[in-house]
Amino acid sequence: MIPNHKGEIPVVILLTPFLLGIILGHTQLFVVDVKWLLVAFFALSLVFTFLNLNFGRLKLYKNRWLGGILIFAILFLFGWINVIRYSELSKNDHFSKKTGQYIVVKINNEPTLKNGLLRFTANVEATINNGQKSTTSGTLLITIKDSTAKSLSYGDELLIPAKYNAIDPPFNPAEFNYKKYLADKNIFYQAFLYPKQFALLNTNIGNASIANSLRLRRQLVEKLKSNMTDTGAFAVASTLILGYKADLSENILQAYSKTGTVYVLSVSGSQVAIIYLLLTFALGFLNRYKYGRLVRAIIIISILWYYAMLTGFSLAICRVSVMVSLVIIGKTFSRYINTLNLLAVSAFVLLLYDPFFITDVGFQLSFIAVSGLIMFQPVVYKWLKFKNKWADKLWAVCSVSIAVQVVIFPISALYFHQLPVCFLISNLFVTIPAALVMYLGIFYLLMPQIPVVSKSIAFVLEKTIQLMNKGLAIIEHTPYSGINKIWLTTSEYILLYIIIIGLFCFLYNKKSWLLKLCLLCILLFCISISLKKIYFQQSNDIAWLNLKKHKGIVFRMGRDAIVLTDIKNTDKTYLYSIQPYLDSCQVTHTTVYNLTADIKTPYLMKKYGLIEFLNNRIFIFDGHAENNMLPSKLKTDYIYFTNYPDTHLNEINAAFDYKMLVVDGSNSDKLIAEIEKGCKNNCINYKILKRNNSLISVSN
Repeated sequence: MIPNHKGEIPVVILLTPFLLGIILGHTQLFVVDVKWLLVAFFALSLVFTFLNLNFGRLKLYKNRWLGGILIFAILFLFGWINVIRYSELSKNDHFSKKTGQYIVVKINNEPTLKNGLLRFTANVEATINNGQKSTTSGTLLITIKDSTAKSLSYGDELLIPAKYNAIDPPFNPAEFNYKKYLADKNIFYQAFLYPKQFALLNTNIGNASIANSLRLRRQLVEKLKSNMTDTGAFAVASTLILGYKADLSENILQAYSKTGTVYVLSVSGSQVAIIYLLLTFALGFLNRYKYGRLVRAIIIISILWYYAMLTGFSLAICRVSVMVSLVIIGKTFSRYINTLNLLAVSAFVLLLYDPFFITDVGFQLSFIAVSGLIMFQPVVYKWLKFKNKWADKLWAVCSVSIAVQVVIFPISALYFHQLPVCFLISNLFVTIPAALVMYLGIFYLLMPQIPVVSKSIAFVLEKTIQLMNKGLAIIEHTPYSGINKIWLTTSEYILLYIIIIGLFCFLYNKKSWLLKLCLLCILLFCISISLKKIYFQQSNDIAWLNLKKHKGIVFRMGRDAIVLTDIKNTDKTYLYSIQPYLDSCQVTHTTVYNLTADIKTPYLMKKYGLIEFLNNRIFIFDGHAENNMLPSKLKTDYIYFTNYPDTHLNEINAAFDYKMLVVDGSNSDKLIAEIEKGCKNNCINYKILKRNNSLISVSN
């Protein structure tokens, strides 16, 4: 329910400046020296303490706003300092700041094997330079192409060469920013190892509790696998119950994502609620004893946090575990705490532990969804009234789904660029099967292995998941089941949240200024969307993409595009590096051609290596270009230099009169260096795509 007064949610109010400090700290991480922030923090804290000790004598009750400003500033600085303190790159002993031939690393998570590659993160404990060992800190992402490495596990210590690289940024427009994704997890470097490039120094020297929990999870996963034949069903069961996602396929993940039920595939509040209810029922007899309530609380909280550890300390599980722990403590000592305050406390605890959590999409979705559920579900529930008990229960479930989906829509559109339209149907469809899977799964894992009984339970579990998967696949492929290719700007994202929150608040207390604010924001949102649509309809451009060893040029005319590339449109490189650019430009019709194909369209003509796009002329200079050269000097706007042509820059200059030379990543480093040197010496305009951002040439 929406609180009537800020006094009901003091922790939420106090959390706000702390969050703002963390956000500013992330954007201005190395701009301000932390020493000055610490000086300001302690100075303001001393002033605040002095004023409180002399509150009556100084008659500060007449200026209560002064205390509020000081608290706001102190918490704001505390959040900012906490980010800098936690950032690994800000530490002087970070491994990237020390030289060495070898580094000693300790695996800090469970390695995952996929497509013959073993991936894991590791703490860099020391560098070794000329036999001298120096202690270091920092996290390194390691990939090993070695089938024998699959025996590695959490807590193993390795000696590897000190050969690592900074994570590459996205080179193409609208491409997923993997560098930022890892940086938000405090990972800035990665290493790729081949067979015999690592040596095992020690085993199982990590945290004993985490090691035991991960070992137990692997045993439970194997127990699920032993009696389930369908790989898809097994993957969903291990993901839903234990948070083990290594075997989850892209198709299943996509089906759940597009139907708005992807939360089922992440251990979250529902799993904790089920465990809490089971434990509360099982330990109810303890209430009859003097200290029974306290003992029960300790047991339940301990098991909940062990389950959180078993699932790899999932953010959603940690958040709910903190909340439930506070509720249990409150009930044990007969105290009541506002639910929003509980949510704020759990957020504060998690961000105090790791302020980088604020950039995690799951963290954001989790807290926004629960906040929306607490504040807006009662408002939605009041829209309809049913006398029938079962109809009322069904509407209650629907109101939960509506409130959550509406409040997470902006952030979902910002990150995933899609909106599930049939979310009510899909959520109602998975509610009962998902609960059944959880109850059956927990019962199956807790009971001993009894051949007939275990196989029977596993059979029911498998068939339930298969039914759920097939049903969601049907909903996913139903026409108009979802809206895709939604690309919001930051301002549009903020406007959407103002509209949503404002409308719910208006429905709650009917204040006219809220409605006026919403209407103004709707107008601004519509203007922004319209201007963006008009721009893309009227603009044309050429995108020279950086696809590493592959080739790719996009010719866009309004909302139509022709893609010249040597990869198929179903290839992962196309889907991750080309398709996002097309979607962000609102392209509705795309035709893909190979670079050797001849093309004839109203706005683009291609014959051999010569291309005419509107008022631009391009020549593709590849290994076969010499056979297509004209005897006279050809005038072009661009030369696309690709595919290791055995030609020197002087020969190109003799055959062509051009404005820019574009060199793609398929050329060798040696050849690129020669071309770059020649272009600089001859004052030629050029663009090297290899390890550089793509080039967008506007053409109108």
